[in-house]
Amino acid sequence: MSPPETVLAFDTSAAHCAAALLLPDGRCLLRQDAMQKGQAERLIPLLEGLLAEGGIGWADLTRIGVGTGPGNFTGVRIAVAAARGLALGLGIPAVGVTTLEALAHTLPRPLRVVEDARQGLAYVQDFPEGAAYLVALADLPAAPGRPVTGSAAGPHALPPALPLAEAIARIAAIRDGAPRPAPFYLRAADAAPPADPPPVILP
Repeated sequence: MSPPETVLAFDTSAAHCAAALLLPDGRCLLRQDAMQKGQAERLIPLLEGLLAEGGIGWADLTRIGVGTGPGNFTGVRIAVAAARGLALGLGIPAVGVTTLEALAHTLPRPLRVVEDARQGLAYVQDFPEGAAYLVALADLPAAPGRPVTGSAAGPHALPPALPLAEAIARIAAIRDGAPRPAPFYLRAADAAPPADPPPVILP
């Protein structure tokens, strides 16, 4: 049996900079800053603070976990580019985890995740069997007999079992053979481009 992983996971796919440090003893340390912009500048200092809180350094990590979206176009690219760079520099795997599977982590199956995509739209995925898709909230199909979770799931939604960054870390810790993380988009970028270009994701 392989030893427990030490996983640093983070997500900038929404209006936050969220991170989790999963330690070999099972403890998970969390940090999250609410922010509409500035994630690129905030991410590495936040991660360094989390490592210091855990009493470890970059060289002690065995995996990187990263939220790949769907979500904010530039935010997803910031996190994925950072994860790839850290993994390359540290010589460890980087594992991508979608927001939808993180929200569904450890909740009972079958399950539907309905996450707000703004502008009257929602990201939807049925677990364990469905692919993710984008749909207008007004056209959301019924899910009879299936529990629902997510920010657009309505008043009777199940709450996520874990904070988003912790779920990403725990999924990354047990996922082997994953390809390099890549942004997971279900919609095009907003029409108005950001003032600064997003990080370039190499193939």
